Amino acid sequence: MKLKASKRRNGFAGPACWGIVLATALIQAQTPGAPHARGRQTAVAVGPQYDTTHVYVAPGDLDAFVQGVVATFGGNPSQRGVTNVAPVPSSTELQAVRTPVGILSVFAFTTPIPFPFGEERTGYLVTDMDQAIKAARSAGAEVIVQPFKDPIGIDAVIQWPGGVKMQLYWHFKPSTNPPLETIPDNRVYVSPDEADPFVRGFVGFAGGTIVSDDSQADGGEIGRPGETFRCIRISSLFGNMRVLVTDGHLPYPFGREETGYEVRDLTATLAKAKAAGAKILSAPYTAGDGRSTGMIEFPGGYIAEVHSVIPR
Repeated sequence: MKLKASKRRNGFAGPACWGIVLATALIQAQTPGAPHARGRQTAVAVGPQYDTTHVYVAPGDLDAFVQGVVATFGGNPSQRGVTNVAPVPSSTELQAVRTPVGILSVFAFTTPIPFPFGEERTGYLVTDMDQAIKAARSAGAEVIVQPFKDPIGIDAVIQWPGGVKMQLYWHFKPSTNPPLETIPDNRVYVSPDEADPFVRGFVGFAGGTIVSDDSQADGGEIGRPGETFRCIRISSLFGNMRVLVTDGHLPYPFGREETGYEVRDLTATLAKAKAAGAKILSAPYTAGDGRSTGMIEFPGGYIAEVHSVIPR
């Protein structure tokens, strides 16, 4: 489908690696909207406060990046460590940043990054690794890094139709993370060729709900105002997902971001980010669904979408 003119990481990257606490209790993710499709319910997911965005930066950028994120969103970083988070020899500095709007797992490798690590976008805590792997394969995913042990748990990396890579992790000792103030969007860009297989597979795996499937979404959200594209919103115990189905004709930096963070005041958040050394890559844009959205590049090169919901 082409855009058209409109009339208007278990141990690998799991947060407990850095002292962020975990829980096995299932916590229902809340997403507004009337669902019209639902996948099979599973007990694989735990809760969105255990999902992390994976960020890879150079060691020299680690301090500035962590400080910039905390200055922008609030929260606090965990203690920094140095370890091997892959099934083959390697070494990385690693740190988690827990904010009210989402958790980031930050890696600063001091050795070459083993393939395919660095390509996975998120880490999802699961209740049982064997069950999660079975469910993922049954839903159409491939396991590109077989489960492996680390000192605190088990990890694997899976890939969905469209090339979307995710890490699954499980820990030997559970504990508790507090709920987030707002649940971020996992922003997934896929082609029209793979959109339906990806959505069908992920919804089935996650026991999720298709909240909306809008074939006339405002193209300004992806840097193409005055056009439309297909936007699919998914809710599950893994959190929120926004599937952006495009022809790949995306102006920079759209498509480079992996996560969209919901904040109360977009203008104030962008000002905080700029003061902390981040670049504002796109001016705030009010989309047709009532979201005001902007793009930030933090020190170290990490790009994030940030949005607020305008009351109607």
